[in-house]
Amino acid sequence: MIRIGILGDIGSGKSFVAKSFGFPVFNADSEVGKLYKKNRKIFIKLNKVLPKFITRFPIKKDEITKTILANKSNLRKIINIVHPEVRKQMNIFLNINKNRKFVILDVPLILENRLNKKKDILIFVQSNRSEIFKRLKKRKNFSSKIINKFRKIQLPLDLKKKKSKFIIKNNFTKKYIKKQIKFILKQI
Repeated sequence: MIRIGILGDIGSGKSFVAKSFGFPVFNADSEVGKLYKKNRKIFIKLNKVLPKFITRFPIKKDEITKTILANKSNLRKIINIVHPEVRKQMNIFLNINKNRKFVILDVPLILENRLNKKKDILIFVQSNRSEIFKRLKKRKNFSSKIINKFRKIQLPLDLKKKKSKFIIKNNFTKKYIKKQIKFILKQI
């Protein structure tokens, strides 16, 4: 199985590109959303360390946003509880798809959490900064403060770009992305 890790800035279209490959995709953001909605153990752990903020199950995204904005250390507390569970889910996904030729890892903090392996093919999704901001503003629960907090825990984009074997320039059109993916798959 060849693992392809998708890297890029918040809102650069990593998930759009990941889905465009047409192979099984592990989407970490989606997994986090499922954990907040369905995993009572995660709620209990978060409620224990953040009782003022995480009060109801299922956990609502706006509760998480308020929690992160309220205190610098809250994001780290959430990460320490949620990320190990996301890692478990990723391992389950990899095990289920072990006989597939390719799997796509849409994991925003893949390098930061050392989830990548040496043989992984890393692809950096590059997008126009103003286009990214336009897209982010359309998101439900958009908060520039939250975006900036998440950017601070990420490695610099230049480093991610340097570690990547390929760069996809994302103009957010399916045809253009498919063409670049086709070229990359021929190289692999």
